[in-house]
Amino acid sequence: MRAMGSSVLIMEAFVIGFAMLVAKDLNSHQGFPATLVGVVVIVGLILATGMLRKPAGLILGSVLQLGAISLGFAVTAMYFLGVIFAGLWATAILVGKRVEAREAELRGETV
Repeated sequence: MRAMGSSVLIMEAFVIGFAMLVAKDLNSHQGFPATLVGVVVIVGLILATGMLRKPAGLILGSVLQLGAISLGFAVTAMYFLGVIFAGLWATAILVGKRVEAREAELRGETV
């Protein structure tokens, strides 16, 4: 689960970084707040990637999905991309938990 989750979060950080470059060029007067929010979300995504061993990492990653969607106020395409990444994040959690449970079952451990 950590591998899939971290892949989603890191790719999302890259996409948000590129979107913030677009936001900066689109609106010079609104570019700074959008860029600041984008940087906060990117840093949060990187922190969540490092914290995926703990439940707090899952919670932080989930909350940051809302932040990514809200960046659609600056770059309209981020509404769509944020929803896509939120779906990928949910899928990574669900599928990852199933895989980990199956591996534990094969090892004879109880989950």
